Amino acid sequence: MFSFGLLAVILVLHLAAAGLTEARIGLLLTLALLGDAAISLWMATRADRVGRRKMLLVGAVLMCAAGMLFAATRDFWLLLLAATIGVISPSGNEVGPFLPIEQAALAQIVPAARRTQFFAWYQLAGSLSTAAGSLAGGTLTAALQTAGFAELDSYRLVLVGYAAMAAGIACVIRFLSSAVEVQATDARLGPRNLIGLGDSSRTVLRLAGLFSLDAFAGGFVVQSIVAYWFHVRFGVGAATLGAIFFGANLLAAISALSAAWIARRIGLLKTMVFTHMPSNILLMLVPLMPNVELAVAVLLLRFSISQMDVPTRQAYTLAVVTPGERSAAAGATGFARTLGAALSPMISAPLVGIPALAAAPFLISGALKLIYDATLYVSFRHHRPAGEHEVGDST
Repeated sequence: MFSFGLLAVILVLHLAAAGLTEARIGLLLTLALLGDAAISLWMATRADRVGRRKMLLVGAVLMCAAGMLFAATRDFWLLLLAATIGVISPSGNEVGPFLPIEQAALAQIVPAARRTQFFAWYQLAGSLSTAAGSLAGGTLTAALQTAGFAELDSYRLVLVGYAAMAAGIACVIRFLSSAVEVQATDARLGPRNLIGLGDSSRTVLRLAGLFSLDAFAGGFVVQSIVAYWFHVRFGVGAATLGAIFFGANLLAAISALSAAWIARRIGLLKTMVFTHMPSNILLMLVPLMPNVELAVAVLLLRFSISQMDVPTRQAYTLAVVTPGERSAAAGATGFARTLGAALSPMISAPLVGIPALAAAPFLISGALKLIYDATLYVSFRHHRPAGEHEVGDST
């Protein structure tokens, strides 16, 4: 997550400095997310059978390769190849096979009574790391440019760092315990569909469709696009952008810790919906602010409540499937989210470059997210997962 945060602040700036138009940047970001979605689905739906550690290792290798190719070339078609096949995060959020496989492993080794709490700490660790990466990415590029490096070269050095950290991730994965693998007693036999799901297929696919809508909305305002919007709208530099998103991700990390406490009182579904709706309204207000100070203030306020739905969403999804289906369920919903998010940057990036339409990505995103919240609540308000009263229990 530090690596993804490091990359997100400078990715669109790097592509613009490399000479790509906004339309090509949007296309590249879309295909990067589509490629990550396909790879994540293929790997996650096989991880429970082939081996979770093996699939995580392959993901780290693809991440390293993508970083090196992005740093090495300005050719659009090679960048497109690296974005599609490799693991690149335009949003600063989790991409590739890591999240679904890690969620399945955590759900296996953590008691159900403490699962939401653990997912909240998992989210905290990721958000803090993303925040630190964002700060480091902005600060490092500013320092390199001050030292005399050309703008493009400073971004390339950050990409080399991204690739190096991916190599480090591969080394760490090799030391994971076998406890993360599916145990023989949990490998429930029975008919499975092509994505490794059995009895829970219908529920997971309904959730996947809704999560895809939410992610499609979020794709209009991925972190790299928002950073570019601040750069175009207010002339904010890389160092300041890094500081802004450090603060934003720090607030998001803290907000995730409240999720387990709220879920114990009102349930997982209500926590997902009722904390998400006000954050979407705040998102729509960001481009309406008359100056950079107010825009940043509203953005930070939005981030302070924006991640409460994440650990509850993870816990809810894994509570409705059997242990042997968890990687597949997380992979299917993760694929749906990434697929939805992949389509939006191709639309939003060109809009940011048109002054009269620059606010549109924020407004479209917020409106679609509100529709998602309402539909999710209406569709699942009577669907309480077994043992939900235990999931948020801190005992």
